[in-house]
Amino acid sequence: MTENTSLIRIVIADDHTIFRDGLRRLLEAEGSVSVVGEAADGEAAVRLVEELNPDILLLDLSMPRTPGMEALRQLQGSTTGTRIVLLTAAIEPRQIVEALQCGARGVVMKDAATEMLMQAIQTVMHGQSWVGREAVADMPRYLKKIAAARPYSRARSFSLTRRETEVLAAIVEGLTNRDIAAKFALSEDTVKHHLTSIFDKLDVTNRLELALFAINNRLLEE
Repeated sequence: MTENTSLIRIVIADDHTIFRDGLRRLLEAEGSVSVVGEAADGEAAVRLVEELNPDILLLDLSMPRTPGMEALRQLQGSTTGTRIVLLTAAIEPRQIVEALQCGARGVVMKDAATEMLMQAIQTVMHGQSWVGREAVADMPRYLKKIAAARPYSRARSFSLTRRETEVLAAIVEGLTNRDIAAKFALSEDTVKHHLTSIFDKLDVTNRLELALFAINNRLLEE
């Protein structure tokens, strides 16, 4: 029998057998999905991704031996091309940021309807991200919703000046260099100078890493 290559190939990693069985039946009933493997812990999930190169790994956050977040870290930078979607009963904003920083493409709550999970899978397959109940096309703007950028006290622990912290907050908001220059009455060259200094101090290499680092370390919170 010839395999239908148009199907989305999925590995499910969850330590509850009944949950895996139920999820597999629900997904395959949609007609566009093939569950090609199942794992009961993070270690087995990593191994299956390397062996099977699925399109999607649905990864439970809380598992024995190797938890989901640790499996995610191990798969960070993987050349398989597998897109990872976390499935979880509960997650904190800082964990969402850490997961995105480690390469997750989606976060879906376990109590979500099957239709929402399928929508998340399709969104991730089309190159975007999904968090909670919505597609995320613009990650910096999404991070702004988590950040609630208020007075800038914690940034001083990384030796950021007040102006650098203001520029950092603007980056999290998704502003361009031109927008930042206009907002603070600076030249674009001055904005670039501030960004270079911020990158060096925080040891990041691009704007997305910078925004993720800021949220993960609560640099913009009181």
